[in-house]
Amino acid sequence: MTLLGGLLKNRRAGDAHLAWHLPNLQGPDELALTSRDFDEGGAMALEHCEKRVGGTDLSPHLAWTAPPAGTAQLLLVVEDIDVPLPKPAVHCVALVDPAAGHLDPGALSARQPAPGVQALRATVGRGYRGPGPIKGHGPHRYVFQLFALAAPVGATPDGTSPERARPRTLLPTVAGPVLGRGRLTGVYER
Repeated sequence: MTLLGGLLKNRRAGDAHLAWHLPNLQGPDELALTSRDFDEGGAMALEHCEKRVGGTDLSPHLAWTAPPAGTAQLLLVVEDIDVPLPKPAVHCVALVDPAAGHLDPGALSARQPAPGVQALRATVGRGYRGPGPIKGHGPHRYVFQLFALAAPVGATPDGTSPERARPRTLLPTVAGPVLGRGRLTGVYER
């Protein structure tokens, strides 16, 4: 795997295709998103990584400032912008009750999400999938993006429910306006 990582070293999705840049998810950068488990640009612990690399797929603690008045729902999206693909890999999509204020470690589990959390489909599976980059590919940045929505996320134009929709189908169809948003980046390297 180290050889493959070296061969793909210069291939990275980049952040141009992050949910953050979708026209329908634009809004004021009013939410401060933080974690007890890592600082902005800081290393993520192995326990937050996927099982195949020795982690436990435990989603990290997340906290945010109070969402703006009128927030009906929070949308959390976690993407790996350094994956060697044309677009970032989606590691988690979740809907969160705006009254929550924070998420404890493990709150984004597909099997037992925390109260007020609805774990949706990710690129692979449902709920939080931790970092598991190719060995030798270099550091990968995982961007946690939180959006305060004025209306709950509904079905896609083709009628697919949020629970069943693929992330790349769902995210561009989220109806605005976005009342506030914030982001936090963690880093992991094998």
